[in-house]
Amino acid sequence: MLQSNPTTAVRNDPVPAEAGAQEFLTFALGVEEYAIDILKVQEIRGYDVVTTIANTPAFIKGVINLRGVIVPIVDMRIKFNLGKVEYNEFTVVIILNVSGRVVGMVVDSVSDVITLESEQIKEAPQFSGTSGTDYITGIGTLADRMLILIDIERLMLSRDMGLADERVLQ
Repeated sequence: MLQSNPTTAVRNDPVPAEAGAQEFLTFALGVEEYAIDILKVQEIRGYDVVTTIANTPAFIKGVINLRGVIVPIVDMRIKFNLGKVEYNEFTVVIILNVSGRVVGMVVDSVSDVITLESEQIKEAPQFSGTSGTDYITGIGTLADRMLILIDIERLMLSRDMGLADERVLQ
């Protein structure tokens, strides 16, 4: 279950998913809903000021000091080219742990933790000539909701993100 206070939520007491089921954290970017593997999530924080770093891609907002660890912050709206970026009281940073690297991603809001059975996960559509969508692993269906399932580790460790050492990418 997620514990929440005004600035931070931390996953504790993980409920084991039944065989064939997976747990996801859902979040919004614009009007679309996305989901990532809950096991990659370290914590959820309110959006705060970051220290900008010169000559980084526009989607890298900067870095924060998280209890002594310098964490790069990626704005997913900018990364996914989703239009104008506005920060408000719902904007949050999801702190991830991917391959031992701590990275934060800015999203419009976090929805909830859901469990999807294998039959609720449909294959991701193929787009001819489109690059940069290999991190989409499928479409989750839950009642009237459609969730874009993201392999967040593959995305964050991809070469175009520039967040991982070349040795990790090989």
